[in-house]
Amino acid sequence: MMNATDTKGQTWYAANKVEGAPRPQLSGEVDADVCVIGGGLAGLTTAREVARSGWSVVLLEADRLAAHASGRNTGFVLPGFAADADKLIARVGFEQTKSLWALSQAGLDYVRDAIAADTASGVDPQHGWLYVSKIDNGDEFSRYARLLDELGCEVETWPTERLRAVLCSERYFHAIHFVRAIAINPLNYALALAAAAERDGAHIFENTPALSIDPAGVRKRIVTPGGRLRANHVVLCANVRTKSLTPQLGSTILPITTYVIATAPLGSRLHQAVGYKGAVSDTDLADNHYRIVGGDRLMWSGRATTWVRNPRRYVRALTSDIKKTYPQLGEVSVDYAWSGTLGNTVHRMPQIGELVPGLWLATGFGGHGLNTTAMAGNLIARAIVHGDQTWRQFTPFELVWAGGIGGRAVVQMRVWIKRLRDAIEERRARARERGLRRALETAALLEADDAQSIVPPASSADEASSSEAMPTLTSKRIGRRH
Repeated sequence: MMNATDTKGQTWYAANKVEGAPRPQLSGEVDADVCVIGGGLAGLTTAREVARSGWSVVLLEADRLAAHASGRNTGFVLPGFAADADKLIARVGFEQTKSLWALSQAGLDYVRDAIAADTASGVDPQHGWLYVSKIDNGDEFSRYARLLDELGCEVETWPTERLRAVLCSERYFHAIHFVRAIAINPLNYALALAAAAERDGAHIFENTPALSIDPAGVRKRIVTPGGRLRANHVVLCANVRTKSLTPQLGSTILPITTYVIATAPLGSRLHQAVGYKGAVSDTDLADNHYRIVGGDRLMWSGRATTWVRNPRRYVRALTSDIKKTYPQLGEVSVDYAWSGTLGNTVHRMPQIGELVPGLWLATGFGGHGLNTTAMAGNLIARAIVHGDQTWRQFTPFELVWAGGIGGRAVVQMRVWIKRLRDAIEERRARARERGLRRALETAALLEADDAQSIVPPASSADEASSSEAMPTLTSKRIGRRH
């Protein structure tokens, strides 16, 4: 089923897409209150919320809606950010970190509510996310869970026995269960957002790249191949493709490409190995994130690179990861393989704010989960329509140059080194567990041997009976010898 003509690969989402009429290209002169550039989840959320407020809004997408990162990811909608909570606290303090986490949770809740309100078909939300450990670090996980609880996040800590009861893999030791997280089909969710925005009056144009922006003055001017647009506000939501429009902004984004496969149907053996119905992550990096889709297929992602590669090159590595984690599945075949390029920032926080009066930015969502796209769209829509200033909570996370080609090379080296260190720590943890198991088995055998070697003392009656029988036995033996 893999499309050999597409270097990014055909996604399982595209094969299960809810079909709708394609949107036209922009032509002629158009005026609007707001112009959103980028038809991913952040742009669509912004357009939907602006349109719901009664303002006129036009969205321009250079390709098809959600054709890039928004429609090619694993669909995890999680609380929090890519940046560690500890580092956020060190940077902005506990109270502001708690406020930021509340915003991230609001983004997650928005996605869940939007799915329900719009009766979005084909989105198929799955509840819960397990963040699991491949080393025996239960104390560390417990400390982190307590911090998350203080930040207002609803979590549970799972010990090894409970975790392995639902994820039948000896690679795993501990888990934090994020109760309110969900996983979705992001492509169908994006199309549902677009339909909702259009019902409220938004105008969406596909295959319409913005060629230039003149942000001067009250009315900003945007030029496309077939038309011109004027708007009071322009919102840039083009992620890694921002570079073609504004190279200076694009240089603050580090593109990270991840690779995803969806297996052929695996039947009941998949559910015997993976009894958890939500999403699973067993690393802080790209390896590995997975969930069950389509009833009995396993969607599995990993192997991040800072340059785009053909996803078919990573099929063997990803299936090897599956076999290492769940050897009981045996050999698995792959029906879909694809890649998605995410926009990451140096500080690992999204870039949200107003660059100059009337020119807004919402980008840098790589590594967070889809909640931040909803959060950003809402913050910017409220700022434009109501003058809300909540977006200013993100001003400490300024635009930082990502290092260009050198930055990509450094990050790639860090990914490889981190993967190697994690593999070494995992092997050590499993060796310690095997050693402890052998020691316990040996102790149990010794205890059993000791119990068998202890003869209970004879009773007085037994002793008397024994003493009376002895001469007869002795005389018989003597007689036989003669």
